[in-house]
Amino acid sequence: MEPIEYLRTQIKSINDYPKKGIIFRDITSLCEDPKAFPLMIELMASEFIDAGITKVVGTEARGFVFGAAVATKLNCGFVLARKPGKLPRETYQEKYDLEYGSAQLEIHKDAINDNDKVLIVDDLIATGGTIEATIKLIRRTKAQIIGASFAISLPDLNGEKLIEEKYQIKCTSILSFNGL
Repeated sequence: MEPIEYLRTQIKSINDYPKKGIIFRDITSLCEDPKAFPLMIELMASEFIDAGITKVVGTEARGFVFGAAVATKLNCGFVLARKPGKLPRETYQEKYDLEYGSAQLEIHKDAINDNDKVLIVDDLIATGGTIEATIKLIRRTKAQIIGASFAISLPDLNGEKLIEEKYQIKCTSILSFNGL
């Protein structure tokens, strides 16, 4: 079986979760597999091995799992983009809209500087709202964003398209699932 097809078989799809009409792509089932998780990390990092990445930014919460592993593979630092009130030092904050309300992310102001080359990592990109907030946070530091890497993309929700067209940041996804 081809590596991508093997990874695809490790994602469990849960119908009508968290609400009716949604097909939830459960990445935790991939993380539980001792062959699939390292393979996913290898593929997510591979395009950026020679890009001079100095920091990976992972978004809360599953982006921490994938981001830290990708940062280890790229031999660079790892920065957490967290929900409000979870980081102890001075932070930048960025609010963003969700389907029903809003949310906020924060990063430490001193975690990234203008000499850094940053890769954004998350488990999944759907509408792009979380990643858009992450981009705005990183841009406050004057660092260069090299790209964004995702385990899964839901292309019907146009998140990758939004990020690439609005911010000129290349997105790479290992797996793609149609539908919501």
